[in-house]
Amino acid sequence: MIFDAGQCQLGEGALWHSDRNALIWFDILGRRMFMREPGGERREWRFEDHVSAAGIVDRDRLIVASSRALSLFDLRDGSSRPLVALEADNPVTRSNDGRADPQGGFWIGTMGLNAEDGAGSIWRYHRGELRRLFPAITITNAICFPPDGRHAHFADTARSIVWKVALDADGWPAGDPQPWLDLSAEGLNPDGAVIDAQGGFWTAQWGASRVARYDAEGRFDRAIDLPARHVSCPAFGGPELTRLFVTSATQGLDDPTPEDGCVMSVPADVAGQPEYRVRVD
Repeated sequence: MIFDAGQCQLGEGALWHSDRNALIWFDILGRRMFMREPGGERREWRFEDHVSAAGIVDRDRLIVASSRALSLFDLRDGSSRPLVALEADNPVTRSNDGRADPQGGFWIGTMGLNAEDGAGSIWRYHRGELRRLFPAITITNAICFPPDGRHAHFADTARSIVWKVALDADGWPAGDPQPWLDLSAEGLNPDGAVIDAQGGFWTAQWGASRVARYDAEGRFDRAIDLPARHVSCPAFGGPELTRLFVTSATQGLDDPTPEDGCVMSVPADVAGQPEYRVRVD
């Protein structure tokens, strides 16, 4: 079940890079990005700013979100060049959850360094343009897209709500987001999420030691229990995209176990979607 035993303060941004048969993930508070092939050695890159999420451009390049910018990162030599500033004039915020969309864009959420109320936003980068989509979010999470590419999901973990918003042909929101999944009555905290090839929505639930699947209508289907308490972000990976990788965190735990903060891996009975690619002109 343990894919990588290195403990992250705040593991996030799990991403399967099919060109490299490797998992990429982040330790936001540790300002590190990792990559590891199953059975291989872990590679690590350190950054000056908090880093939290990435989108695949091609085999060798990623778009990486930090607390100050979106940058083009080269996996071959570790070089990086800024593409566009991301709330660089706001010392209160950093980047958090993010994912590439079916139309070649990259969605990225921000949040307060101390989860200040309403300090975060959802942004979209597309063909050189960065546009704020939704402001006044406390903890941005669960950015993901169904196979048909007609809508997007995102969450405010602090409110326990996942929203759904329709998209136009170019991937921009085509209306106001609507509440789709409200977990507040159950006391569950939706964190990172990914959608499988059948349209099932898988979300890590912070503090609940599990990843839960909901169908396309938002009905609970099943949950996978995990040994880490603060699970944070799932990703489908492996050659057939039938393994579920899940990051976790030691943040907020006075007595972390050896499993807390690790990356876990379990078999799934449904395949995931390949990650979309970000177009960088």
